Amino acid sequence: MNIHRWTEHVGNYSYHSLRLHRVENYVDIDFVKWLIWLFTPVIVTFLLPALILVLFYVSALIVHIYKHRSRLQVVKEACTKGDYFDGARMLIAYIWDAHGCVWHGYEIVNLKNIPDEGPALIVYYHGAIPLDYYYLLAKCLLYKRRLIKAVGDRFLFSIPGISWKLMMEVFHVFPGTVQTCVNVLEKGDLLSIAPGGVKEAQFGDNTYNLIWGNRIGFAKVALAAKVPIIPVFTVNIREAFRSLSIFKSFFLKIYEKTRLPIVPIYGGFPVKLKTIIGKPIEYDPNLTPEQLARKVAEEIEMMIRENQRIPGSILKALFDRFKWSSSKQL
Repeated sequence: MNIHRWTEHVGNYSYHSLRLHRVENYVDIDFVKWLIWLFTPVIVTFLLPALILVLFYVSALIVHIYKHRSRLQVVKEACTKGDYFDGARMLIAYIWDAHGCVWHGYEIVNLKNIPDEGPALIVYYHGAIPLDYYYLLAKCLLYKRRLIKAVGDRFLFSIPGISWKLMMEVFHVFPGTVQTCVNVLEKGDLLSIAPGGVKEAQFGDNTYNLIWGNRIGFAKVALAAKVPIIPVFTVNIREAFRSLSIFKSFFLKIYEKTRLPIVPIYGGFPVKLKTIIGKPIEYDPNLTPEQLARKVAEEIEMMIRENQRIPGSILKALFDRFKWSSSKQL
């Protein structure tokens, strides 16, 4: 080794030694190593059972989907005919149906109230995350072969990603105006609207009060299209996911200015979920939009009073998994 390389090597060594020495001035390296040694068994002890739980959950999903293997032929037929998006919708519906069954013991009551053909407007209470709508959409696809088109908040369409935008198109989610909604219904399709929207999702709580304000657009749509409104509510939806209850006034001020969902959400609890589909509120030309909106709100409020524990309790909603029947009430 010549003198130049030897000098460079010694210089680099001294530099790295100096850096390590400076780090050691602020961090006790031996203490950090001891902490890692101490907590590694604890981490492994909790990590391995969690991994086993994930494997059991995935296995349960596969078994649930396989149980309906005869229906998976529908996906194959859709792809063979070239209707790839129909096949994708059906496959996604199976996955969400399996998730609802395994994680929430999901039930649906009176699916028969959604017509097998013809238009109807589905109006539902908006949870912190509308899991119940995804499950209802899946059930409707699997058991009625009908897609429920949906009005989505405008912020959904600002989320980046080509795949996300494609999924919104495939499931016909759009930022509806009164006229575009009427057009959908006049074609004989099903349409869903949550009048509370993002505000109800973000600022609702376990008292399950409706946060609709003066929103009557959905009533205008139903009257203009001359279609029935089907009220929908899901028991314990606020116990599955919740929005942070502190600093609400602060978050509300930001929301009023930005219209963006900025309140943190927590949860994912495997509570019992049961969607109740109310009797259709038939078209009545004598009602004003305000009167119809109030009538629908009162119907959903009655469904909440009759079926929902107030205030909602996450622990009691977990125990509901053992109290209620596990058979699906379609």
